[in-house]
Amino acid sequence: MRKDNQSCVSEFILLGLPIQQEEQGLFYALFLAMYLTTMLGNLLILLLIRLDSRLHTPMYFFLSHLAFTDISFSSVTAPKMLMNMLTQSRSIPYAGCISQEFFFLLFGSIDSFLLTSMAYDRYVAICHPLHYTTIMSQRLCFLLVIVSWVFSSAVALLHTFLLARLSFCGDNTLPHFFCDLSALLKLSSSDTSVNELVILLLGTGVITLPFLCILVSYGRIGATILKTPSLKGICKALSRCSSHLSVVSLYYGAIIGLYLVPSSNNTNDSEVIVAVLYTQVTPMLNPFIYSLRNRDMKGALRRTFSLRRAFLYFVAEGTSVHLSSSVRAGVEITSSVVKMMCVECVSTKEMKNPAHALLQKKNMRRDNGSTFCEFILLGLPIRPEEQGLYCALFLVMYLTTVLGNLLIILLIRLDSRLHTPMYFFLSHLAFTDISFSSVTAPKLLMNMLTQSRSIRYAGCISQVYFFLFFGCIDNFLLTSMAYDRYVAICHPLHYTTIMNQRLCFLLVIVSWVFSSANSLVHTLLLARLSFYGNNILPHFFCDLSALLKLSSSDTTINELLILTLAVVVITVPFTCILASYGRIGATILRAPSVKGICKALSTCGSHLSVVSLYYGAIIGLYFVPSSTDTNDKDVIVAVLYTLVTPMLNPFIYSLRNRDMKGALGNMLKKGTFSM
Repeated sequence: MRKDNQSCVSEFILLGLPIQQEEQGLFYALFLAMYLTTMLGNLLILLLIRLDSRLHTPMYFFLSHLAFTDISFSSVTAPKMLMNMLTQSRSIPYAGCISQEFFFLLFGSIDSFLLTSMAYDRYVAICHPLHYTTIMSQRLCFLLVIVSWVFSSAVALLHTFLLARLSFCGDNTLPHFFCDLSALLKLSSSDTSVNELVILLLGTGVITLPFLCILVSYGRIGATILKTPSLKGICKALSRCSSHLSVVSLYYGAIIGLYLVPSSNNTNDSEVIVAVLYTQVTPMLNPFIYSLRNRDMKGALRRTFSLRRAFLYFVAEGTSVHLSSSVRAGVEITSSVVKMMCVECVSTKEMKNPAHALLQKKNMRRDNGSTFCEFILLGLPIRPEEQGLYCALFLVMYLTTVLGNLLIILLIRLDSRLHTPMYFFLSHLAFTDISFSSVTAPKLLMNMLTQSRSIRYAGCISQVYFFLFFGCIDNFLLTSMAYDRYVAICHPLHYTTIMNQRLCFLLVIVSWVFSSANSLVHTLLLARLSFYGNNILPHFFCDLSALLKLSSSDTTINELLILTLAVVVITVPFTCILASYGRIGATILRAPSVKGICKALSTCGSHLSVVSLYYGAIIGLYFVPSSTDTNDKDVIVAVLYTLVTPMLNPFIYSLRNRDMKGALGNMLKKGTFSM
């Protein structure tokens, strides 16, 4: 605590969330995922509205501003909260606290006015549809947004000036995770009656009046739709209103309960939890409620990210990823094979069957060997009404995987203290996890979002190739990391000599070459098979064993090769990992230091848990390729190692690591977040 001549503190201590110390890691991961989802979900809304001219309407104009405001509103508190949880440093300078309070009030007020404008837009659209374009003119829309910004700026500025004139003596501890206005007033040693009076007066203009306007708008909407003779129209209007009203109730209910009574005795745990609700949860849910469940936004998403365009570009142009020459050769051979087969499929059908156009409309084309040119993915064994929930869940998991692993790569690249063998392998594992998850997750999410479950034959073959390729690299990298830990613990004096730069590069290169060869052999043997009769895959991606069951050709060679190569790709690495950790266990049990034993066991336990999860699923699925069916259990286990494991790796291998925390703290200085 530092004080000037007026006895004013120059920093505050934020106590944060009311959670136990051992739960910090879990809640950190949860709030990080929520913040990333908020950022990317709202940025996606802004992008779609900007690119699609059919979304240039008043409703989406307000929605784009709401998305920007939600990003800003969440960014006022979330980064500082996450940094405090990560570094265990809870201080915030006085200037940073005042700045945070200003922007918190600014964007919170804008949110309130924008929700009111959107409610008025819905009122005009439903109650006065013939005059909608006249009333909701471009001029009025701009005016409503400008007024929202001006009023919000004035309110935030007034509160900030009144707060800045107060003195803070004695206690500088805030029982909150951000600089909450009411909590600051309770700490002040000055008279806060003026501040509390202004809060009550401006609360009427910023919170109460907009909330009443929303209720009046939806009251009029309710009265109108109840008079509508069309049951379908009533259900559609009620569905839209209920979504908006649920968020409005959540948002305004929390704010009114907290900020219309600023003189409450204490800021207790329930108030902190409610603050989390409207600062983190509501901005995260808005993209799903207002847009991703909206037919227009789904159409814009399909038009912007066309699967066919992306796939044809991939097949025609190849990939721009900087792979080794062996990998690039594998990609070229695979692309050539699938293009030749599909060209043969189309040309043969056109020559031998005049009804080709009719069959093409049915999304099924066969050559003279009756080979399909597309498959139908049944997806996950979930009910249709749960699709939206699971889509949101898997989107959060995928975003967490990509951004978490990108953060690992960035930190290792920027911090010279992390240029060691362990982090060298970790950076490659992070890149491989991003790629491995990206092979299946985008297609899964697009299918759940658009309800289109088809995948081209060429796309299916390509997916099998890259799935096997990155999956094999994961196996070899996990083995290399286990060997690195074995040398570090069992031969610490010779560590730098054994784990030299040459050996590290050699292990990675061998991993890429073997993985490329393995996936290429499986892909070429798969491409020679014929498929007819049934083209439905009971999976969410093109699983090799599921494709073999659909084939009408003899798959004996394929199954024999799976068993043979699995010994090299799965069994041998898994055995090496077990042997490494067996030697580590024998070594640390002889160590005289209890602290050293606990530290080594903790490191090995984290690694072994992921290895068991990863290899257990793979061995259970792919050592028995001739099983009678790919059931729901197999699909769920596949989700485990394709989506869950890559998402957990950043937390297990790095974010719980002291070196990575130090690197993150060095890159993102406390002063940057505080100010």
